[in-house]
Amino acid sequence: MTAPLLRSVGGHPVLVWRCGGPRLAISSAPHGGGIGLRSWVLNATVPRGYDHPDPAGHVAEMAAELGLPGDGVGLLTAVDVRHEVTSVDSGVRVSVTTGVDEAIWAAAPEECAAWRPGTINAVCWSPVRLSEGALVNAIATVAEAKAQALVEAGLDGTGTVTDAAVVLCPPDGDAEPYGGPRSRIGAALARAVHAAVAAGL
Repeated sequence: MTAPLLRSVGGHPVLVWRCGGPRLAISSAPHGGGIGLRSWVLNATVPRGYDHPDPAGHVAEMAAELGLPGDGVGLLTAVDVRHEVTSVDSGVRVSVTTGVDEAIWAAAPEECAAWRPGTINAVCWSPVRLSEGALVNAIATVAEAKAQALVEAGLDGTGTVTDAAVVLCPPDGDAEPYGGPRSRIGAALARAVHAAVAAGL
């Protein structure tokens, strides 16, 4: 997968990837989340204090304005996406935008876990097919590598409350059964995410 195109919607920068054919994806993004075939990905800057009542619908409007057909994945962040960092390891390509103004610990007491701004978005591409189980495992690997980078940087938290990730792979071919941090693809994914988040910090 090549580097994203930089576009603009409503005066805000947007990174756009066209897949050149559907890719199997897993995502926690507000638009196109879950597991399924996706034809594009966008990572869009929105204003701080963003409170759109329908983020998924807002992404759909952006996609229409950008001429992106079919199903895709849309991530949102208050970070200027022009500060995106790309890392490549053993054919795995990762693009991360890192905003950590208010990092939190995932298991913080409820009274300490109120929403605060800050988002780390990761768009990850595997060169080979992953099974659905491996895709789920890969999302966990992304979270673990991100948390490792934050802790090593001395930040007081494992992420932010609005972090999102997407992992995409070819829809056919022999499927890798594992995506954990010691599997063939998962290890490369972990290193690439760690490097990109560390550089983004």
